[in-house]
Amino acid sequence: MLSIQHLTKRYRGIPAIDDVSFDVAPGEIVGYLGPNGSGKSTTVKIITGILEPSAGRVLFDGRDIREDMTSFRAGLGYVPEEAHVYTHLSGLEYLQLVGRLRGMQEKPLEAKGTRLLELLGLQSWRHSPITAYSKGMKQRVLIAAALLHDPRLLIFDEPLSGLDVVSARLFKDLLVELSAQGKTVLYISHVLEVVEQVCDRVIVIAKGKILADAPPGDLTRMMHLPSLERVFAELVQQQDTKAVARDLVAAMAVGAIHG
Repeated sequence: MLSIQHLTKRYRGIPAIDDVSFDVAPGEIVGYLGPNGSGKSTTVKIITGILEPSAGRVLFDGRDIREDMTSFRAGLGYVPEEAHVYTHLSGLEYLQLVGRLRGMQEKPLEAKGTRLLELLGLQSWRHSPITAYSKGMKQRVLIAAALLHDPRLLIFDEPLSGLDVVSARLFKDLLVELSAQGKTVLYISHVLEVVEQVCDRVIVIAKGKILADAPPGDLTRMMHLPSLERVFAELVQQQDTKAVARDLVAAMAVGAIHG
């Protein structure tokens, strides 16, 4: 069980997140949604140990993760929003590096890395430098690295970024399988259609505060709206995008010279 308890993070006295609390149980996929600047990334950086909170704590299996961060990270798989990888390495070499840092033995590590790359459609590229990979291919390497050590907790931050349609479908099916294996999954995404399809619960955060925490179907029923996208827009009070689009086109035409 991942338990987020009253997390607050302040920068120069201004809260990026304010008293954020939620749980994610084994076998549960929880979507964590919010507009840009809402506090999603700050929450994730605290959970992964990159940032220290101003207040509150993160528990995993009832233990504060800061009591033994090394042990906690040994059971964590994380796909960050930005694909920062060592581009001079090949895909297989990158997985071998990650595995060695995690204390995995050499022979099974190579076999496991090769198999994961094969399943993710990178078999023929496994010895090519990552600098030659597309954004989607780099993303698949990061997914393989997150799965390599069979973690109990997985955090996916915008994992569909750069993935093609087939890879995105594979990832959706992977989430379902991970849930069936009892993994604890926190899923951050702007692709609300996928969130609606795969997540057991959805947490919506805006301006550092949690606005909703419920199954997607419950949110749409409670708010009498047809989709999670409409619920999200209503909760975070997003601007009328159609009106803004019309204004943008009108602004384009002001003072324009047409031949």
